[in-house]
Amino acid sequence: MNDDSTLPQNKIIASEQLYSKAVSLILASAQRELLIFDQDLSRGDFCSLYNSNLLQQFFTKTPTSHLTIILQDTNFVKEKCPRLINLLSIFGHKMSIYETNLSAKHIKDCFVIADAQHYINRIHINQARFKYGLSDTENIGIFKLRFQELLGMTKDMITITKLGL
Repeated sequence: MNDDSTLPQNKIIASEQLYSKAVSLILASAQRELLIFDQDLSRGDFCSLYNSNLLQQFFTKTPTSHLTIILQDTNFVKEKCPRLINLLSIFGHKMSIYETNLSAKHIKDCFVIADAQHYINRIHINQARFKYGLSDTENIGIFKLRFQELLGMTKDMITITKLGL
């Protein structure tokens, strides 16, 4: 999958298909921690069988693995991603999905961080332009900081069980 002619690291690549491949590559690279910020997960094949299997493998690799997803809109996940919702029902103790509040709805890029080493950054949600890097601890810091800021701008969390009195 990591063919240097089609997926050169740390260079801007413009292709929806290659973006999906790079997302899969980052998901497959994760061992302990995955952090995802996206508008709604409708791009990048996050809800495909292949990526769902990668996430399931991620959850079962180590007892402390954890996935945190921050979305601007959770409707796509709730309505079109049954595999991801199923993973949430099975691995809810290792997985969190948040929705941002209004102050973060204007942000137009998205990114995935794996183990504070690997990343993919889609520059604008409406354009298939992205950069990714494996074992790139030099560029990962800005994404980790942004993710923590975005986590502070969340309002709701997707849960499988409805709580009530």
